Amino acid sequence: MAQRIVRVNVAQPQEMTNALVALREQLKIPTEYPREAVADIAPVDISIYPDRRDIPFVTIDPLGASDLDQAMHLSRENDGYLVRYAISAVGLFVRPGGPLDEEVHSRGVTFYGPDGSIPLHPRELSAGVASLLENEDRPAYLWYLHLDADGGLRHSWVEMAQVRSRAQLTYEQVQAHYDGEGTLPDEVPPDLTALLSEIGKLRIQREIDRGGISLDLPEQLIERTNGGYQLAFRGVTEVDEWNAQLSLLTGMAAARMMLKAGVGILRTLPPAREKDYVRLRQVAKALEMDWPKDVEYPDYVRSLNSRNPAHAAFMNEAAGLFRGASYLPLGVERKEKNGEEKPYEEHAAIASAYAHVTAPLRRLVDRYALEVCRCICAGEEIPQWVMDALPGLSKTMAKTGQRASQYERGAINALEGLILNGREGETFRGVVIEVAKKDDESSKSRGSVMLRNPAVEATVYGENLPVGKRVLVQLVSVSPEGPKFKRVKGKHAK
Repeated sequence: MAQRIVRVNVAQPQEMTNALVALREQLKIPTEYPREAVADIAPVDISIYPDRRDIPFVTIDPLGASDLDQAMHLSRENDGYLVRYAISAVGLFVRPGGPLDEEVHSRGVTFYGPDGSIPLHPRELSAGVASLLENEDRPAYLWYLHLDADGGLRHSWVEMAQVRSRAQLTYEQVQAHYDGEGTLPDEVPPDLTALLSEIGKLRIQREIDRGGISLDLPEQLIERTNGGYQLAFRGVTEVDEWNAQLSLLTGMAAARMMLKAGVGILRTLPPAREKDYVRLRQVAKALEMDWPKDVEYPDYVRSLNSRNPAHAAFMNEAAGLFRGASYLPLGVERKEKNGEEKPYEEHAAIASAYAHVTAPLRRLVDRYALEVCRCICAGEEIPQWVMDALPGLSKTMAKTGQRASQYERGAINALEGLILNGREGETFRGVVIEVAKKDDESSKSRGSVMLRNPAVEATVYGENLPVGKRVLVQLVSVSPEGPKFKRVKGKHAK
């Protein structure tokens, strides 16, 4: 979900509910699953797959999560490591071309809002028979990721198998155990936290070496307080970061596999633009953060801590630094832009080829990429339902992803609006972080201002807006598109 920190005032429950209902109606987001789609869930006999239930897998997720996509088991292997990563095989329950498949394609992703999620799949699957719940036998794409002593990927392969998670753990629970402040259930392998730390740190170093960057983004929570809603964040733990590295590792292994075979679908992202780095430095100034001129972006971001509110706000803005993420199908006919010599195949933020494969319960494209990888490893012909879908997946994910972003941004705007409603005419301190293009005569006096308290980025109007300067702005109006401010002429904020 789009993330900003707002710490003043509270939105009343009924007001927020009304705003979200209107937003869902506007974006035509379904809240209920059609009966015919639920009735189309296919029965699955998992006994036909290799039995790997002896492997003591565990899941690590936020407290209360029920849509569990991944389970892990870590072990030493000679002088390196073996990461076994089980991923939900939800696709087995979906008949290609059936009512359920059509509904999943129309949704594309799970939608997240302040009052809960709207799942990609029926809850009978996402929180039921396809979720890797504790002590339940489940079908899964089981990845074997063989690492050398410094965390490099030597070899990978994947199979369909029966698995069983021994324990459903939380990030905070595992972090506490690593810090020596708590215990884990007896069913959990005793070396879990030590190995997760070792492998996670090695993978982070390899990320640094190749020029990649993972943002320490906090998870946004909607808290009920004083009878209403407010935005808050769960700070990212070390365990979050180490666990994320396992997901990235699997995605890079999948991409390598598909590129070698010449078939599949990649997640791509072009490099950031120089003007976006300039803008981000203005954001740092707005938040009163010191970013020395001789420190490069990756090094600066790694020095931040999401538990610091200003740092968290900065990293939320940094998440928009790289733009133009898309999907690139391989091995199928596609239309390319005139003059394009070669499609961009890497993910610039990760600094590697990468594929989405670790969240099939929440993201449509993963189902197809997982099946491609399994077929490559098994030496099987890729099913026609996969090949038929690959050319159109990029468009489907772009459309549904945009709608999810609009919902998430709209929810933030609604909450900001409710928090700021009635404060028209009040002045706030902020920094102008961007102005409209100078060649646009009608937009010379429009830009973006970032307030520190509340930490809101909004439209600001005023002549000769001073980029990077602290100013006083006055709240002019609040609307569904977000709050609008005007600069208080002739005054700078100290």
